[in-house]
Amino acid sequence: MLQKKRYPGGSSARGRRKKQGCSDSQKKESDTPGVYQLASLLVELDTSDETSRILCADALYQMGSVEEARKLLSVALSRNPQSSPILARLALLQLKKGFTYDGNQLLKKVIRIGDTSCLLPIMDIFKDEDQKLMQTHCHFRALTILENTQEDADIKEAIAYLSFAIIASGGSAEDCLLVRARCYERLGQKKTAIFDFNAILKENPRNVQALSGRGFIYLALKQQKEAVQDLISALKVEAGVVILAILSLKRDARGLITQWLLQHSRTALTELGATEDLSKEETLRDLLTIAKALIKICKDAQYHLLYTDVLIADGKYEEAFEHLQEAFGHSLADDFAGARLALLQLKKRNVAVAARSFSVLAGRDERELEFLLSFVDAKQRQHLSQVAAQEGNVLIKEYRYEKALGYYTLAVLAGKDNPRYLRLRAACLMHLKKYDKALKDMEKVIQKHGCSSLKTRVEDHCSKGHLLLSVAEEEAAVKQYIEALQLDESVALCSIRNGPGSELLIQTFHKIAQHNFEMQHYEEAWKITDYGLKIDKNTELKKLRTRLKREVSSCSLH
Repeated sequence: MLQKKRYPGGSSARGRRKKQGCSDSQKKESDTPGVYQLASLLVELDTSDETSRILCADALYQMGSVEEARKLLSVALSRNPQSSPILARLALLQLKKGFTYDGNQLLKKVIRIGDTSCLLPIMDIFKDEDQKLMQTHCHFRALTILENTQEDADIKEAIAYLSFAIIASGGSAEDCLLVRARCYERLGQKKTAIFDFNAILKENPRNVQALSGRGFIYLALKQQKEAVQDLISALKVEAGVVILAILSLKRDARGLITQWLLQHSRTALTELGATEDLSKEETLRDLLTIAKALIKICKDAQYHLLYTDVLIADGKYEEAFEHLQEAFGHSLADDFAGARLALLQLKKRNVAVAARSFSVLAGRDERELEFLLSFVDAKQRQHLSQVAAQEGNVLIKEYRYEKALGYYTLAVLAGKDNPRYLRLRAACLMHLKKYDKALKDMEKVIQKHGCSSLKTRVEDHCSKGHLLLSVAEEEAAVKQYIEALQLDESVALCSIRNGPGSELLIQTFHKIAQHNFEMQHYEEAWKITDYGLKIDKNTELKKLRTRLKREVSSCSLH
């Protein structure tokens, strides 16, 4: 039995065939008359055989008998008006003859049927110039539809035309893929739009419109990392186009993407300061591109500050100073702008002036100060923390606790939580009655006790105990004092006399011991009583110990 010739696959199959050169094309042409004769015989044997009739028309087309092919297809269509393969072929032949309206009507029928894939095998048959004709026509029709309407049904029709154009191009029509991606986005089909953008970027990773388009979809999906990565890549290729695209976004979306870019840049700057990045120059170039774009998109101070920070990180101190003056003018007294000036002063080794501005910022935004300190090398940080601590000590003696706190905070941050500076700040916070914050500092100090002397460790536990008393955490305070007494009784007693004093403390010991006694926690009550009596031979504590002995003896007898 005779075998029917099968049609080749999609555009990828056509692409592979083209790579094989002229020999395959010549072979196909020499085979065509035989295919036509075979297909004609099959039609004679079975006049209802649509596939053979289409094959016969394809062979006629390839032999140059376009009009005969058109007539044959017209007869086939009269038998089956809903056949997408026939409609698509006739549409192309009508376009080739210049009958644009008729060709377009036939394509509309294919679209209504919903079988756009019928075009795939045709593209392996028709000549390059006819494929280009189909692509151009379908692209133009899609753009015309989109210019005149915003309805979902019309957008879907435009997508169908664009799909025809993309198939006709072999899947590589960037302009059609871009428009179709945006159509999918308008219909809310974001992941499908990403698929089209991916197809463009696979062939051309530097396509700015595809990068920014995909970035905006990731923005809508709240995928921060992906959105930022795409938009940075686009900015590096053609910043002007991306800036205009971002400016065209709605206010909320524009605000969100600029904040994401700002966060990315600040994080990158911090990481640059913390490590020796081999690609530092490239990173700084990218950050400069982002910062320049941000100050064009939005005039907010934070973006001008970022631009200044990038210049400072790149060692362009004069440019940074000039930009600060240009952007802030008489507002350089602002804490944030002033802190950048301080950073520039520090680069000139004017540590005292820098410390003054940084201490002001410390009272307003510790995170911002910590970020700026990431630009400072280890030696400068050490010097800065020493100067800040010295100035804080002077202010403490003058009872100017608030101002001293700013300097101590600077010392802590510049010194990377050095216990020495944490203790000074905790003492200052205690004067200001900010006990909770002081406690946090002392907890950090105690966590770093590994290298501290015995005397220092004892005093730290007593200081924490004193703070706990101040916030009425009496049981926790007692535990701290007991720990101090266990480490070194004489040092602990000396520290207790300096504050809070044995009289107040012994009342707390008695209260907590009495509570444990009432709860029948005799062992804990005995321990607290015993250590309390080391602090002071208090009569009430002695009585409680006697009661404890009696109670324990009674339990033993029973």
